[in-house]
Amino acid sequence: MREIAISKFKAECLGIMEDVRRTGVPVRVTRFGKPVADVTPAVVESKGSWLGCMADSMEVVGDISRPIGAFKKWKAGS
Repeated sequence: MREIAISKFKAECLGIMEDVRRTGVPVRVTRFGKPVADVTPAVVESKGSWLGCMADSMEVVGDISRPIGAFKKWKAGS
């Protein structure tokens, strides 16, 4: 881990953060030789596949292929 004084970090903040992102090497920011903060690369979580995301979230009750009789009361075509 590289150490850098807080005054230098303040002057070169964007460049240091870009270097940490690109190389993955963390940087410790110090003040009077004592650690103040660690700049580490962000962990990017990959999105999983959406396929199967609803698995085991529903339960089928009864026969789903038989007609339910919702149209029996209609008198269309008579």
